[in-house]
Amino acid sequence: MREYTTQMDAARKGIITPEMEAVSTYEKIDIQELRELVAEGQVAIPANKNHKCLKPYGIGNRLKTKINVNLGTSRDCLDLDVEMQKVQAAIDMGAEAIMDLSSFGDTQKFRRKLTSECTAILGTVPIYDAVVYYNKALKDITSDEWMEVVKMHAEDGVDFMTIHCGINRATADRFKQNLRHTNIVSRGGSIIFAWMELTGNENPFYERYDELLDICEKYDVTISLGDACRPGSIADAGDISQISELVALGELTQRAWRHNVQVMIEGPGHMPLNQIRANMEIQQTVCKGAPFYVLGPLVTDVAPGYDHITSAIGGAVAATYGASFLCYVTPAEHLRLPTVEDVKEGIIASKIAAHAADVAKGIPGAAEWDYQMSEARRELDWEKQFELAMDPEKARRYRSESTPEREDTCTMCGKMCAVRNINKILRGEDVDIMD
Repeated sequence: MREYTTQMDAARKGIITPEMEAVSTYEKIDIQELRELVAEGQVAIPANKNHKCLKPYGIGNRLKTKINVNLGTSRDCLDLDVEMQKVQAAIDMGAEAIMDLSSFGDTQKFRRKLTSECTAILGTVPIYDAVVYYNKALKDITSDEWMEVVKMHAEDGVDFMTIHCGINRATADRFKQNLRHTNIVSRGGSIIFAWMELTGNENPFYERYDELLDICEKYDVTISLGDACRPGSIADAGDISQISELVALGELTQRAWRHNVQVMIEGPGHMPLNQIRANMEIQQTVCKGAPFYVLGPLVTDVAPGYDHITSAIGGAVAATYGASFLCYVTPAEHLRLPTVEDVKEGIIASKIAAHAADVAKGIPGAAEWDYQMSEARRELDWEKQFELAMDPEKARRYRSESTPEREDTCTMCGKMCAVRNINKILRGEDVDIMD
């Protein structure tokens, strides 16, 4: 029998959990410092007590920036084997979290397979699953039924859930009074907004928030407060709808902490580069330093097919100034369900953004990786460069596809290679560029 309900409860009682020990070792952070950050809500360790094979990670801006991979079935793409290939690819490439966003088929079967086999942090959006599970008109889903699906996901072992609690009647009215360029682009947010409009009722997750927190506390589920009004275009960034919902999320954060429930805050979305820093700092203020989980942000709207790049640009800036959890974006964003190859490209782009931010923030060990790579380049040690590369397979393949005349060069510069020639000069050797 545990002496605590959640990681936050344990931290506040001075208890060091096995999950805290694992995170402390991985992050190279003092265990008592970590415990205090968890107690204050500055770090979340999503760890449902029913997820037995979990490898725990901490999420907070004092720690390494983590990335999340979205996947799951849809009506048009219903192949569980392909989704499991994506899961394995994500784990192999170092993604710390996976969100199952399945919106069709036997969603519980897939979810339970994940919580029994997958070591990554697992997240879901119960709002999607309710529509699938009850298989009836949206307006006919009851408040009780919405809550039952949350309970089912918690029992199944999900570590964090995105729940759109902040779009209540008041924030919905502000949205209707201040219509946006791209309206509501959050799938979960749009479902709850539509349900409120169809029924005339308050958002059940807002109205019954204490009951929701009781479920999260019982199973140690981290609540990820969804941003129904995240901007879906740079024209909507920082508008009344986004900021008014953020204020509501700040209030809900403190209510969750009073229940010892860990919280993450979800954020944009699409946002021009010049607004990102201010948005991160506003969130940190309004939500009292709760970990910020961002989709991108995508810094331009005009690059379909390359949105993993637009997202990585924004993600690096966001994580430098406060975001601690980046939701990856694939080249297929806005176009179709991603393939396994799309998933890999999205993960690499997001990992580059996360690492770049960690270097900028001075996270212990981050710059050391770059230092080692630079040493290997200076020594023209190709094997060491492959070993240190974020994607060793691709780096090795690129070199093998264009073989140089000499091993100490590449096919771009040949004997004009600056690194090779400076090394030779410093060793007192002749430079044989034209020989």
